[in-house]
Amino acid sequence: MLFMIIERFKGGDPLPVYRRLRDRGRLAPEGLQYISSWVDDKFELCFQLMETADRALLDTWIANWNDVVDFEVHAVLPSQRAAELIAPRL
Repeated sequence: MLFMIIERFKGGDPLPVYRRLRDRGRLAPEGLQYISSWVDDKFELCFQLMETADRALLDTWIANWNDVVDFEVHAVLPSQRAAELIAPRL
């Protein structure tokens, strides 16, 4: 399953996040795969695409970062799959 995670840097400060990433890596448990990420040009938000079959692994990863980031998590589908699923209703 794919998840889009919207991260808001606490206090608007991305430095603690980037320091931890540099020093300790992603801190993702085995079975949680980082796909890609994008950061807004104000360095306030990060949008991360992650994949896992076990939602609990995502919660474990979040626990490693929730002191410096506020999280919003959304299960997502690739656009092509969404189109296939919605087609019978059109």
